[in-house]
Amino acid sequence: MRNEPSLNIERMLGLLWRSAPESVPDWLPMRYVEWLAKAYEVSARFERTSRGRTNIYLVLLDYADRPSGPYGVYVGATKYSPAARFDQHKAGIRSAGSVLKRGLEILTGPVLHLQGLKRAQTEEIEEGLAEALRAEGLLVRGGH
Repeated sequence: MRNEPSLNIERMLGLLWRSAPESVPDWLPMRYVEWLAKAYEVSARFERTSRGRTNIYLVLLDYADRPSGPYGVYVGATKYSPAARFDQHKAGIRSAGSVLKRGLEILTGPVLHLQGLKRAQTEEIEEGLAEALRAEGLLVRGGH
């Protein structure tokens, strides 16, 4: 699908999700995000140095109504699984407004290696990852 127009990629992803949803891996997003490869590249710069119980997660945000582009990203950290934390955001439980209003889905793939961190390292990586993604030109929320 590389170098295909985004409309073709969106259509192909839709067909994949409809025809074989149980075989589609969790880390594959449900929509085409042109900067996703950049998010993988930036996230790979960060490494886990010790085991703990907190996780870094990314949420795809819908900014189609803004001139900044169709998507943004929220960077967060949690003691829950990223999927459970996303559900909490969408239910309004300790929710960031950007995720509550604009959250589309979890972007699992780029941060799979940043799960099970010690809290101190999580805070450092969360902030560093948000800054690194901003430096690459992405619209970033969160990352305190």
